[in-house]
Amino acid sequence: MTAFTTFDKIAVLGTGVLGSQIIFQAAYHGKEVYAFDAFAEALEALPKRWEWIRAGYKEDFGDDYDAQRFDEAIERIHPTSDLAEAVGDADLVIEAVPEDLDLKKKVWKEVGEKAADKTLFATNTSSLLPSDFADASGHPEKFVTIHYANRIWKQNTAEVMGTSKSSQEAIDGALQYAEETGMVPVHVRKEVPGYILNSLLIPWLKAGAALYVNGVANPEEIDRTWRTATGNRRGPFQAYDLVGFGVASHVARASGDPAQVRFADMLQESLDAGHSGIASGRGFYTYDADGNPTGAVKDWELPEE
Repeated sequence: MTAFTTFDKIAVLGTGVLGSQIIFQAAYHGKEVYAFDAFAEALEALPKRWEWIRAGYKEDFGDDYDAQRFDEAIERIHPTSDLAEAVGDADLVIEAVPEDLDLKKKVWKEVGEKAADKTLFATNTSSLLPSDFADASGHPEKFVTIHYANRIWKQNTAEVMGTSKSSQEAIDGALQYAEETGMVPVHVRKEVPGYILNSLLIPWLKAGAALYVNGVANPEEIDRTWRTATGNRRGPFQAYDLVGFGVASHVARASGDPAQVRFADMLQESLDAGHSGIASGRGFYTYDADGNPTGAVKDWELPEE
């Protein structure tokens, strides 16, 4: 198989909380990026996404924040709702659509039909096994995962994981691309749900959700206990706000656990009301325009007995 070594044009499918960060990370490192989303309102919301990311860069990079480089990156981003335009000549396609197996199969079937032979395929799935839908692309040998953590300009790991059908060239290409775009490449050597990061993170998040759903304590109390006792910066519900309710609800519902499904329903109600976490300014906490927390949302408090 031909090696994947050139990554000039990148297509990212899905412009949500993490998809928009993947898009911007590539553009910030000099790539021409086609940002695909089937929903016009998602594309229209991208300028707000860039300003949220800008606030994160200013906060995390301080004096090293480069406004000119940031603005030039935005100019390299091309929003589109035309899948053929996005993937037709792409060197790499990264899929970041919701965690729904049927949706991913549908998307990858279309990508496989429209993409060029040179194109490397990657999914950012958080909770599904890539081998469950790689075949839908028609090219499982060039299908891998590149999994990012939220706030990727700072938490900059890129977990590259293949399936039993992935070629070594595909894995090597994904590791190269991750390094080219400012990430710390992590080779996950065996296909496993959750990679390394989420294998550690998801049980912790689920434990926090179970404490809340089962009426043990309020989100703010659970977070404060964790922060105080461990010295960590965030508790699980602050992490849910960072991850975003869309991803979190899909992961919780897919677990099949009754408590987690109830939690997914709660998150979905919040999503339906327009609240998804830090990116929208409100989740379990409220946030100012720069993403700084301003207080706990009282609606999440358990009823007094």
